Amino acid sequence: MKIDVLTLFPGMFAGPLDESIIQRARERGVLDLRIVNLREFTHDRHKTVDDKPFGGGPGMLLKPEPMFEAVESLANERTRVILLTPGGRKFDQSVARELATQEHLLLVCGSYEGFDERIREHLADDELSIGDYVLTNGALPAMVIIDTVTRLLPGVLGDDESAREESFSAGLLEYPQYTRPAEFRGLRVPDVLLSGHHAEIAKWRLEQSRARTAAVRPDLMK
Repeated sequence: MKIDVLTLFPGMFAGPLDESIIQRARERGVLDLRIVNLREFTHDRHKTVDDKPFGGGPGMLLKPEPMFEAVESLANERTRVILLTPGGRKFDQSVARELATQEHLLLVCGSYEGFDERIREHLADDELSIGDYVLTNGALPAMVIIDTVTRLLPGVLGDDESAREESFSAGLLEYPQYTRPAEFRGLRVPDVLLSGHHAEIAKWRLEQSRARTAAVRPDLMK
C-alpha cells in the first residue's frame, strides 16, 4: 500500500513512524509512506498557505491554490483523498478495514481554522475525524490512521489472526488474556484456559468479551 501525507508539519512524523511495526512494514516494502510539506506547492517568497476567511471570523483558512496543486500532483485515478478534520465521519476499526483495501491513500492534514470549502467540494473523496475533540492540526490523526491501517495489511503482523481477534474487530472488546506463570502472588489464571479444551476456551472468551463490552462500552452492544 502507498500512503502520502500532506502536512504543514512534517517534523511531527519523525519517530512514531520510524519504529516498531510501521518501520518493519516500510523496510519490507509492504508500506510505501511519504510525508510531503504543503509549502512545497507555494510560489511566493513567504510560502503562504493560509488567508483570512471572507465575511470575517477568527483564524485562518488553508488556501485552495497550493492544496489543489499538491493533490493534483500526488493523486491519480486510484487515489483516495481524505481530509483529516474534526467535522469528518468518525474513524473506527470498520473504516480502517475499508481503507486497508485501497491501493493509495492521500491523507490531507487540516490546520488553523480548516479548509477553503472548494477543497472539500472538489478534491476530497472522504473526511475523517478520530474523535469528538479538536487537535492543533491533522498530524496526530494521520499517524493514528496509518498505524491502524498498516496493522491490517497482509503479512505485517507476525500472525494475521491477531488483527482479526483484537478489540473492535468482531464488534466486541477483546477478552482477558494471561501468560506464564499460571499463579502469581496468589492470583491464578482461570482454569478453563489451562484445560486444553478449545471449545470451552472459545466459549469462555466470547462470554468474557460480551461481559467486558457491556460493562465498558455498552454502545457497541447495539
